[in-house]
Amino acid sequence: MNNGFPVYGPEDVRKLLDYGGCIAAVREAMSQFARDGTPQPLRSIFELEQEKLFGIMPGTLSAPEGFGAKIISVFENPHHPGRAAHRGLVVLFRREDGEVACIADAEEVTKIRTAASSAVATDALARPDATSLAVFGCGAQAESHVRAISKVRHLQRVLIWGRSLSSAREFASRMAAETNLVIHAIESPEAAARNADIICTVTSSPTPVLFGKWVRPGTHVNVVGSSRPGPIEIDPELVVQSRYVADSRRSALATASEFLAARDAGLIRDDHIVGEIGEVLLGRIRGRTSVAEITIYKSLGHIVQDLAAVTYIHERAKQKK
Repeated sequence: MNNGFPVYGPEDVRKLLDYGGCIAAVREAMSQFARDGTPQPLRSIFELEQEKLFGIMPGTLSAPEGFGAKIISVFENPHHPGRAAHRGLVVLFRREDGEVACIADAEEVTKIRTAASSAVATDALARPDATSLAVFGCGAQAESHVRAISKVRHLQRVLIWGRSLSSAREFASRMAAETNLVIHAIESPEAAARNADIICTVTSSPTPVLFGKWVRPGTHVNVVGSSRPGPIEIDPELVVQSRYVADSRRSALATASEFLAARDAGLIRDDHIVGEIGEVLLGRIRGRTSVAEITIYKSLGHIVQDLAAVTYIHERAKQKK
């Protein structure tokens, strides 16, 4: 407790923000985001130095009511490859009186709610019979994505690819023991892609790690790692051949680097974004339109997801008192 409002540190967030609850909170938040059409500011990101960013994400959540912001630094640290890059705070305010309701650690919230967002999209867009997952990356987001995707599909096999095979093997061994899933490290990214029904790219790579020619028909892809113009995880071919859904159309048109690269090359137009995930959840647009279709969910992260996650944390904490 600080000045009359609670502060939820990293350990508090890990205890209170379970994956099932976060997935439900994010699903409702994205549905509300699409239903209400409340204008939300674009995030502001400042580059302090190379690979050192400072970001501010303000916004409002209509149900349950509240508003707030996430204030973060994003510093890549090669000495701690398994540690999330986001540091900072999420501040939730009460709409009725403008008082601070609570503050929560942004690193842990971002880690869990990002994967929860991918799980919501996977549930809406992946084939119902999808059972194999490939994860490109073996850091903090890879860990949370394995946990979250397993909540929405019965995974029979998980393949992990990373630039370091030894790191991928360590990750696979540790996560298999923790989750009881069948998890294997794989040396070839192409083999990982060709043997997956669901693919999650959660890398910091500046150049593509996943190519359209590798992705088999009927696959669903969550593109997560790049959240600003510049770094590109997937090639233009994969963007072109997919049914492309974003968390926020406005954000995607401003900062979805893979989409922007394909558009600037003249391969697609803005209308290649068929809609937002909230519109799919509300039934306003179709998600997957055929068994053979490749679907993409572009996850840029949205403040309503953070506010929904922190609201859930705050409510759970009050219930436990």
